[in-house]
Amino acid sequence: MTVRKIMTQTIVSVALDDSLAVVKHIFDNTTFHHLLVIEADVIAGVISDRDLLKALSPNIGKTIESAKDAATLNKKVHQIMSRNVIFLGPNASVYEAISVFNQHNISCIPIVDIEGRPVGILSWRDIFKALEAQRRKPST
Repeated sequence: MTVRKIMTQTIVSVALDDSLAVVKHIFDNTTFHHLLVIEADVIAGVISDRDLLKALSPNIGKTIESAKDAATLNKKVHQIMSRNVIFLGPNASVYEAISVFNQHNISCIPIVDIEGRPVGILSWRDIFKALEAQRRKPST
């Protein structure tokens, strides 16, 4: 099975200079866990909901929130994104993707076309869902 069959094709992206307030808004209002950071139609990095959680003050949105806490929302994407992005092509096998996940401390793999433009994103959750769906298929 290729990653093309199981990847998430909807890509949500942000720019290098977008604020973490923009990122927080996206994560708060969607079910995405990873955003691609795009510069000149090429992936410059990835930011995860965990990256955001680590970068923001835990007091955001609480009654004890101070101006210093709120200022963490003004940080820029390029300050916290992961830069060493590992890619796969859409024809890579699921087993290649599993190998990448096992060899690197990452939670998603951007899927890119021959020109390096993003066409999807693959998470370990996508692999688990595909394996479960395959297990549930009736044998013929």
